[in-house]
Parts: sequence; structure tokens; C-alpha cells
Amino acid sequence: MSATPPAARPTLLEGGLAVDDRGQVAFVNGFGFEGVRRFYAVSNHARGFVRAWHAHRHEAKYVWVSRGAAIVAAVAVDDWDSPSPDLPVHRHVLAAERPQILHIPAGYANGFMSLADDTQLVFFSTSTVEESRADDVRYPARLWNPWTVEER
Repeated sequence: MSATPPAARPTLLEGGLAVDDRGQVAFVNGFGFEGVRRFYAVSNHARGFVRAWHAHRHEAKYVWVSRGAAIVAAVAVDDWDSPSPDLPVHRHVLAAERPQILHIPAGYANGFMSLADDTQLVFFSTSTVEESRADDVRYPARLWNPWTVEER
């Protein structure tokens, strides 16, 4: 079954870090939890491990890296049964030291790769577990491959 790519694109909500003699506070004040129904935290056993591609027609997600760093990527699905391997990938490097939340709209496949040991990502979902299971589509981890770390 083919699909029309979603009009919305993944967007980053910038946060900040306040530091004083007591410690620090990390925040993303532009995130309002509108439509969020649940959250879950994900971590890999090893740096460099890829978890991808997980897609939903109706569910949107927000992603925050609470520990470590990760490449987080999203692709607008053009055909749910046989997506094109040449689709553009929205690739972001998120790190706990620079608070940001990535919004992944409905109609996108998403995935991530841990860049540091003990990385943890927190996903905020607009669907219940039951709704998400009914809307779940999986693709091979290397169908789109934004996981190479580019040396500079």
C-alpha cells in the first residue's frame, strides 16, 4: 500500500543548560507534552548498536537523549509495503550535554545508533501501547544507512 509522504518534517526543539555553584539544570522549555500519551526509555548494551527502522502511520514521537549521545534519524515513508531506499534521511546527533527534543511526525520511520556507552533515549509517544501495536511497521536496520560516523 503506497503512502503520500507527510507534510510535516522532523523538527528540533532547542533546550539549554543552567549551571551555578549548586549544580546544573537541563531543560527544553518549548516542549509542552501536547498529545503525549506515554513515554519509554531505551538503551543499548553497546555503543555503535543500531535500532532501526520503526514506523507508524498515525503515531508521532518526541525523542530526548537523557544520557550519552546518539544519531537519531527519520525518513518519510513513501510506500508502506515497499519504501524506496533512496528517500532523504533527516539525521540528527543528540547529546545529553546539549538538551534538545526531536519531534518525529506521524508517517515517518525512525531509528537511532548509540554513540557513547550508557546512552539512554526517552521517547514520548502520541499513542497508547495498543494503538501503537496496531500501527507498527518495521524495516531492516540498513534500508537507509545514516549510521556512519564521518571523520572530519
